[in-house]
Amino acid sequence: MSKERKIVVFNIDGEEFAAEISQVERILGYMEPVKIPEAPVFIKGVIKYEGSIIPVIDIKKRFNLNSTEIKSEQKIIVVKNEDKKAGLIVDNVSEVTDIAEDNIEDAPEIVKGVSNKYISSIIKINERIIILINTENILSRDEMMSLNSIM
Repeated sequence: MSKERKIVVFNIDGEEFAAEISQVERILGYMEPVKIPEAPVFIKGVIKYEGSIIPVIDIKKRFNLNSTEIKSEQKIIVVKNEDKKAGLIVDNVSEVTDIAEDNIEDAPEIVKGVSNKYISSIIKINERIIILINTENILSRDEMMSLNSIM
């Protein structure tokens, strides 16, 4: 029997991405973040979440994807890494599902060279290809420290 992993599947620019459920704390409806002067271009701003201020990352800009207008079904996925939290803006969240380990493959070398710090694996289910991201690497330690200094 193959081991399974639980993932949250979401869409960005018509492509399917996923994150391990263990890295996701909550899925919020979209709210416009408060902008921060001098923040990196991929930081949309900050929101108040459970009494704390957390950065909100525009994944499209972080991944160098086309940036389109705000859609009504956009969500903010709150991800956690140790004691740090951040919000990721996605076009929509489509499902939470269990994936057999047999369907998870290492990312191809061509992908690894460009953005292996963000991509954990590739999930293949029938004709679907879902990119499993490593949310822990969305913000580097240095980026998090510089954000903390301007927040």
